[in-house]
Amino acid sequence: MKLWGGRFEERTDKFVEEFTASLPFDKRLFRHDIRGSVAHVTMLCKCGLITDDEANTIKDALGEIYREMESGEFPFDLADEDIHMAIERTLIDRVGVVGGKLHTARSRNDQVALDLRLFLREEIAEIAALIVAFQKALVETALNNLDVIMPGYTHLQRAQPVLFSHHIMAYFWMLGRDIERMHFCREQTDRLPLGSAALAGTTHPIDREYVAGLLGFSKICENSIDGVSDRDFIVEFLSAATLIAVHLSRLAEEIIIWNSSEFGFVELSEKYTTGSSIMPQKKNPDVAELIRGKSGRVFGDLIGMLTVLKGLPLAYNRDMQEDKETLFDAVDTVKACLVAARGLIGTMTVNDKAMVQAAEEGFANATDLADYLVGKGVPFRDAHRTAGEAVKKCLVECKALADLTLGEFKALNKAISEDVYGVLSVKESVKKRVSSGGTSPKRVAEQLETAKQVIEREKDWF
Repeated sequence: MKLWGGRFEERTDKFVEEFTASLPFDKRLFRHDIRGSVAHVTMLCKCGLITDDEANTIKDALGEIYREMESGEFPFDLADEDIHMAIERTLIDRVGVVGGKLHTARSRNDQVALDLRLFLREEIAEIAALIVAFQKALVETALNNLDVIMPGYTHLQRAQPVLFSHHIMAYFWMLGRDIERMHFCREQTDRLPLGSAALAGTTHPIDREYVAGLLGFSKICENSIDGVSDRDFIVEFLSAATLIAVHLSRLAEEIIIWNSSEFGFVELSEKYTTGSSIMPQKKNPDVAELIRGKSGRVFGDLIGMLTVLKGLPLAYNRDMQEDKETLFDAVDTVKACLVAARGLIGTMTVNDKAMVQAAEEGFANATDLADYLVGKGVPFRDAHRTAGEAVKKCLVECKALADLTLGEFKALNKAISEDVYGVLSVKESVKKRVSSGGTSPKRVAEQLETAKQVIEREKDWF
């Protein structure tokens, strides 16, 4: 008989039993469920709702169940529906009527909300650690290629020369904001729902603050209905996870482009590429492509969770069982992609010659010519027009800007003098970008020092 089957006369249809069961996926919450149950029974004993002997009997049996589940020896039965019932049913089978006292002043509604918060709190810390590890890999890659010059792009068109180290560090700061969002998500998750019971609280004299302390929560859910019926902390996490996926996908896309024969900016390690079943020459960037592709799964997890919640009346509804698979999938996917991205970046080789050659082509120094004229007192719009005319002339004559003679320059604008050639090199162009956050070697060196301090600060958050 089901633990809830007192008012039922008919057995649950086999299909319904399978359709409603969450045990195949929520059994991964067993550690959190047992931890919560141990804290709950400790509180029941403290408040005089069960005796010391009863509490110790329940704790010992829960410890045995934990060890069996940890080792993979536990005999799961789909008839138990979920991990909560699997543990409680086994407890009662083993210790008898005493086991039935575990659920005093508790519902599956607040129990599952607790398990999810315990689970997510741990996973947020693990994801944050993976982000920090990836940030370290980005800093190391930047330091190893500190002076490499490449073309910066807008609209995927060569725009201005930048340092490769500056470009790759853009992702460091994106991930830094992802860490901040993880920190916020952890704060939102850090509320104890246990004690809310089904929705209205309980008539028993429990001590929720005591349980919060045992489980490391800094707050309790102030409203019992809210405690069991909302999953906004999951939505906030999924939203933050989606942005992590976006950032990783953008980086993966750039690596795929850079690795192509048309660009040749980087060479990916054979450890992070695969071959073709028919074309023997191929070395495919499958890891990067999967990072890019898996972002769609995380987006779907967020939309799925929002859709589950959007029309639910208060309080708990069985629809909310659908919160787990989306959460688990997003957690697993983001963690795997962070590990993959770290390895991808850490093992790739930067082709500095191809990068600087590309920066020297395509008139990436045209803005420097315009800025040069501004320095000579020419209004920017006039300077912009002159630089554009110079580019047009070079395109017609198949020249680079530095190939124009001084006479040709002066024909375009009399303010140009011999010193113009000093500003047209990509090295000089990069060197002069000295504004805060700019791409000059000095500013990038400062940025990297700041990044090291940021990493140290991030580690203290979790």
